[in-house]
Amino acid sequence: MAPIDSYLAIVGFGQTGWGWLLLTAAAMTIGVSVCGFLAGTVIGTMITFMQLSRHMAIRWLADCYTTVLRGVPDLLVIYLFYFGGSAFLGSLGGLFGYQGFIGMPAFLTGTLALGVVSAAYQAEVFRGAYRSVARGEIEAASAVGMRRWPKFRRIVAPLVLRYAIPGLGNTWQLVLKESALVSVTGLVELLRQSQIAAGSTRRPFEFYLMAVALYLVITWFSSILFRRMEARTTQGIRGAL
Repeated sequence: MAPIDSYLAIVGFGQTGWGWLLLTAAAMTIGVSVCGFLAGTVIGTMITFMQLSRHMAIRWLADCYTTVLRGVPDLLVIYLFYFGGSAFLGSLGGLFGYQGFIGMPAFLTGTLALGVVSAAYQAEVFRGAYRSVARGEIEAASAVGMRRWPKFRRIVAPLVLRYAIPGLGNTWQLVLKESALVSVTGLVELLRQSQIAAGSTRRPFEFYLMAVALYLVITWFSSILFRRMEARTTQGIRGAL
Protein backbone atom coordinates (compact mmCIF):
# COMPACT_ATOMS: atom_id res chain seq x y z
CA MET A 1 0.00 0.00 0.00
CA ALA A 2 1.35 3.42 -0.98
CA PRO A 3 2.13 5.85 1.87
CA ILE A 4 -0.64 8.23 0.81
CA ASP A 5 -3.15 5.39 0.63
CA SER A 6 -2.07 4.15 4.04
CA TYR A 7 -2.47 7.65 5.47
CA LEU A 8 -5.93 8.11 3.98
CA ALA A 9 -6.93 4.71 5.33
CA ILE A 10 -6.15 5.52 8.96
CA VAL A 11 -7.61 9.05 8.92
CA GLY A 12 -10.56 8.15 6.70
CA PHE A 13 -14.04 6.91 7.49
CA GLY A 14 -13.60 3.21 6.79
CA GLN A 15 -13.60 0.37 9.28
CA THR A 16 -9.97 1.01 10.24
CA GLY A 17 -10.15 4.78 9.93
CA TRP A 18 -10.32 7.33 12.72
CA GLY A 19 -12.16 9.95 10.67
CA TRP A 20 -15.46 9.95 12.55
CA LEU A 21 -13.74 9.99 15.93
CA LEU A 22 -11.58 12.93 14.87
CA LEU A 23 -14.61 14.86 13.61
CA THR A 24 -16.48 14.12 16.84
CA ALA A 25 -13.48 15.35 18.81
CA ALA A 26 -13.33 18.49 16.65
CA ALA A 27 -17.00 19.11 17.45
CA MET A 28 -16.17 18.73 21.15
CA THR A 29 -13.38 21.28 20.73
CA ILE A 30 -15.81 23.72 19.15
CA GLY A 31 -18.42 23.05 21.83
CA VAL A 32 -16.19 23.64 24.84
CA SER A 33 -14.61 26.67 23.14
CA VAL A 34 -17.98 28.27 22.36
CA CYS A 35 -19.31 27.64 25.88
CA GLY A 36 -16.12 28.97 27.45
CA PHE A 37 -16.11 32.02 25.18
CA LEU A 38 -19.76 32.84 25.95
CA ALA A 39 -19.15 32.40 29.68
CA GLY A 40 -16.19 34.73 29.32
CA THR A 41 -18.37 37.28 27.53
CA VAL A 42 -20.84 37.35 30.42
CA ILE A 43 -18.13 37.56 33.07
CA GLY A 44 -16.06 39.99 31.02
CA THR A 45 -19.04 42.32 30.61
CA MET A 46 -19.52 42.43 34.37
CA ILE A 47 -15.81 43.07 34.90
CA THR A 48 -15.98 45.92 32.39
CA PHE A 49 -18.81 47.56 34.32
CA MET A 50 -16.66 47.25 37.44
CA GLN A 51 -13.68 48.82 35.63
CA LEU A 52 -15.84 51.77 34.62
CA SER A 53 -17.31 52.22 38.09
CA ARG A 54 -16.95 55.51 39.93
CA HIS A 55 -15.85 53.67 43.07
CA MET A 56 -12.13 53.10 43.36
CA ALA A 57 -12.47 49.87 45.36
CA ILE A 58 -14.62 48.28 42.64
CA ARG A 59 -12.19 49.37 39.93
CA TRP A 60 -9.32 47.95 41.97
CA LEU A 61 -11.05 44.56 42.27
CA ALA A 62 -11.66 44.47 38.52
CA ASP A 63 -8.03 45.36 37.78
CA CYS A 64 -6.87 42.64 40.17
CA TYR A 65 -9.03 40.11 38.34
CA THR A 66 -7.68 40.95 34.90
CA THR A 67 -4.08 41.12 36.13
CA VAL A 68 -4.18 37.80 37.97
CA LEU A 69 -6.04 35.82 35.30
CA ARG A 70 -3.78 37.11 32.52
CA GLY A 71 -0.68 36.38 34.58
CA VAL A 72 -1.48 32.87 35.83
CA PRO A 73 -0.80 29.97 33.40
CA ASP A 74 -4.03 28.71 31.84
CA LEU A 75 -3.15 25.10 32.64
CA LEU A 76 -2.91 25.97 36.32
CA VAL A 77 -6.38 27.53 36.21
CA ILE A 78 -7.75 24.31 34.67
CA TYR A 79 -6.13 22.24 37.42
CA LEU A 80 -7.53 24.52 40.12
CA PHE A 81 -11.05 24.18 38.75
CA TYR A 82 -10.77 20.43 38.30
CA PHE A 83 -9.27 19.51 41.66
CA GLY A 84 -11.05 22.29 43.54
CA GLY A 85 -14.38 21.29 42.00
CA SER A 86 -13.72 17.62 42.70
CA ALA A 87 -12.91 18.41 46.34
CA PHE A 88 -16.14 20.40 46.65
CA LEU A 89 -18.20 17.61 45.09
CA GLY A 90 -16.50 15.09 47.38
CA SER A 91 -17.37 17.17 50.44
CA LEU A 92 -20.93 17.53 49.19
CA GLY A 93 -21.16 13.78 48.64
CA GLY A 94 -19.82 13.19 52.15
CA LEU A 95 -22.85 14.96 53.56
CA PHE A 96 -24.94 12.14 52.08
CA GLY A 97 -22.63 9.36 53.23
CA TYR A 98 -20.65 8.90 50.01
CA GLN A 99 -16.92 8.47 50.64
CA GLY A 100 -15.56 7.89 47.11
CA PHE A 101 -13.91 10.31 44.72
CA ILE A 102 -16.23 12.48 42.64
CA GLY A 103 -14.47 13.99 39.67
CA MET A 104 -15.44 17.38 38.33
CA PRO A 105 -17.09 16.91 34.90
CA ALA A 106 -14.44 17.56 32.27
CA PHE A 107 -16.66 19.64 29.98
CA LEU A 108 -17.84 21.83 32.86
CA THR A 109 -14.26 22.24 34.04
CA GLY A 110 -13.19 23.37 30.59
CA THR A 111 -16.10 25.77 30.22
CA LEU A 112 -15.47 27.43 33.58
CA ALA A 113 -11.69 27.61 33.19
CA LEU A 114 -11.81 28.97 29.65
CA GLY A 115 -14.58 31.34 30.71
CA VAL A 116 -12.79 32.98 33.63
CA VAL A 117 -9.52 33.27 31.70
CA SER A 118 -11.06 34.68 28.52
CA ALA A 119 -13.15 37.06 30.63
CA ALA A 120 -9.98 38.88 31.65
CA TYR A 121 -9.08 39.48 28.01
CA GLN A 122 -12.62 40.27 26.90
CA ALA A 123 -12.98 42.81 29.71
CA GLU A 124 -9.98 44.71 28.37
CA VAL A 125 -11.40 44.51 24.85
CA PHE A 126 -14.76 45.89 26.00
CA ARG A 127 -13.14 48.64 28.03
CA GLY A 128 -11.00 49.71 25.10
CA ALA A 129 -14.05 49.65 22.82
CA TYR A 130 -16.02 51.79 25.27
CA ARG A 131 -13.19 54.32 25.43
CA SER A 132 -13.27 54.49 21.62
CA VAL A 133 -16.92 55.56 21.50
CA ALA A 134 -17.24 59.27 20.83
CA ARG A 135 -18.53 61.02 23.94
CA GLY A 136 -20.73 63.22 21.77
CA GLU A 137 -22.89 60.28 20.69
CA ILE A 138 -23.62 59.28 24.27
CA GLU A 139 -24.23 62.89 25.29
CA ALA A 140 -26.62 63.34 22.37
CA ALA A 141 -28.68 60.38 23.59
CA SER A 142 -28.84 61.92 27.06
CA ALA A 143 -29.77 65.30 25.60
CA VAL A 144 -32.90 63.91 23.94
CA GLY A 145 -34.05 62.44 27.24
CA MET A 146 -33.19 58.75 26.80
CA ARG A 147 -33.14 56.81 30.05
CA ARG A 148 -30.09 54.81 31.09
CA TRP A 149 -31.21 51.35 29.93
CA PRO A 150 -32.63 52.41 26.52
CA LYS A 151 -29.50 54.51 25.97
CA PHE A 152 -27.27 51.55 26.75
CA ARG A 153 -29.27 49.09 24.65
CA ARG A 154 -29.78 51.28 21.58
CA ILE A 155 -26.70 53.51 21.55
CA VAL A 156 -23.84 52.38 23.78
CA ALA A 157 -23.95 48.59 23.30
CA PRO A 158 -24.05 48.64 19.46
CA LEU A 159 -21.21 51.16 19.32
CA VAL A 160 -19.09 49.19 21.80
CA LEU A 161 -19.74 45.97 19.88
CA ARG A 162 -18.63 47.63 16.64
CA TYR A 163 -15.25 48.50 18.10
CA ALA A 164 -14.91 45.27 20.10
CA ILE A 165 -15.44 42.67 17.37
CA PRO A 166 -11.82 42.62 16.07
CA GLY A 167 -10.49 42.15 19.59
CA LEU A 168 -13.13 39.53 20.36
CA GLY A 169 -12.05 37.64 17.26
CA ASN A 170 -8.50 37.48 18.59
CA THR A 171 -9.76 36.35 21.98
CA TRP A 172 -11.80 33.59 20.34
CA GLN A 173 -8.68 32.29 18.62
CA LEU A 174 -6.96 32.27 22.00
CA VAL A 175 -9.82 30.30 23.57
CA LEU A 176 -9.78 27.83 20.69
CA LYS A 177 -6.09 27.11 21.24
CA GLU A 178 -6.48 26.93 25.02
CA SER A 179 -9.20 24.30 24.64
CA ALA A 180 -6.44 21.77 23.89
CA LEU A 181 -5.27 22.13 27.50
CA VAL A 182 -8.62 20.83 28.77
CA SER A 183 -7.53 17.36 27.62
CA VAL A 184 -5.66 17.01 30.95
CA THR A 185 -9.05 16.57 32.64
CA GLY A 186 -9.94 13.63 30.42
CA LEU A 187 -12.09 15.52 27.92
CA VAL A 188 -11.73 13.83 24.54
CA GLU A 189 -11.35 16.88 22.34
CA LEU A 190 -9.29 17.11 19.17
CA LEU A 191 -5.82 16.97 20.71
CA ARG A 192 -6.74 14.17 23.12
CA GLN A 193 -8.30 12.08 20.35
CA SER A 194 -5.20 12.59 18.24
CA GLN A 195 -3.06 11.37 21.13
CA ILE A 196 -5.25 8.28 21.55
CA ALA A 197 -5.11 7.50 17.83
CA ALA A 198 -1.36 8.08 17.71
CA GLY A 199 -0.78 5.74 20.64
CA SER A 200 -3.03 3.06 19.17
CA THR A 201 -1.50 3.07 15.68
CA ARG A 202 2.02 4.23 16.58
CA ARG A 203 1.77 6.83 13.84
CA PRO A 204 1.80 10.13 15.75
CA PHE A 205 2.93 12.37 12.89
CA GLU A 206 -0.07 11.55 10.71
CA PHE A 207 -2.64 12.19 13.41
CA TYR A 208 -1.05 15.35 14.75
CA LEU A 209 -0.85 16.61 11.19
CA MET A 210 -4.56 15.93 10.79
CA ALA A 211 -5.22 17.76 14.07
CA VAL A 212 -3.34 20.77 12.70
CA ALA A 213 -5.47 20.69 9.56
CA LEU A 214 -8.72 20.52 11.53
CA TYR A 215 -7.67 23.37 13.82
CA LEU A 216 -6.84 25.48 10.77
CA VAL A 217 -10.22 24.70 9.20
CA ILE A 218 -12.00 25.79 12.39
CA THR A 219 -9.85 28.93 12.52
CA TRP A 220 -10.59 29.73 8.88
CA PHE A 221 -14.36 29.48 9.31
CA SER A 222 -14.13 31.48 12.54
CA SER A 223 -12.24 34.26 10.76
CA ILE A 224 -14.91 34.41 8.06
CA LEU A 225 -17.64 34.63 10.71
CA PHE A 226 -15.98 37.48 12.60
CA ARG A 227 -15.23 39.38 9.39
CA ARG A 228 -18.88 39.18 8.43
CA MET A 229 -19.93 40.34 11.87
CA GLU A 230 -17.52 43.26 11.62
CA ALA A 231 -18.81 44.14 8.15
CA ARG A 232 -22.39 44.03 9.38
CA THR A 233 -21.76 46.31 12.36
CA THR A 234 -19.89 48.81 10.17
CA GLN A 235 -22.44 48.72 7.35
CA GLY A 236 -23.04 52.25 6.12
CA ILE A 237 -20.11 53.61 8.13
CA ARG A 238 -17.13 52.94 5.87
CA GLY A 239 -18.80 54.47 2.86
CA ALA A 240 -19.45 57.66 4.79
CA LEU A 241 -15.81 58.02 5.83
